Amino acid sequence: MAAKDTLGRLGEEVAARFLADAGLEIVDRNWRCRAGEIDIVAREGDELVFVEVKTRSGVGYGHPFEAITPRKLARLRRLAAEWCTAHPATAATLRIDAVAVIAPIGRVPVVEHLRRVF
Repeated sequence: MAAKDTLGRLGEEVAARFLADAGLEIVDRNWRCRAGEIDIVAREGDELVFVEVKTRSGVGYGHPFEAITPRKLARLRRLAAEWCTAHPATAATLRIDAVAVIAPIGRVPVVEHLRRVF
């Protein structure tokens, strides 16, 4: 497994734990369809939350949130619609969140959670 894949998996694991500790129920992880992949699907009260996780080992190439472009957000919206089609009657409202994980080697990861990015 490439170092990038390992870092990404670590970030998704850290993000899922962070969200669960914050009271969100993790419903699905790494859900795939023909259009792409959703990192995490969670529930918070009556809201279904689609979460994009971006992980970096540092900020030398920019903050992880900088990788979430308008094009990426539009794709996430389409993926959320696909997920809802595959899982009917799941929630009253939907939102898209982003989680940034900065995980320097040998140090505790730092997590930031932005709600309703789209």
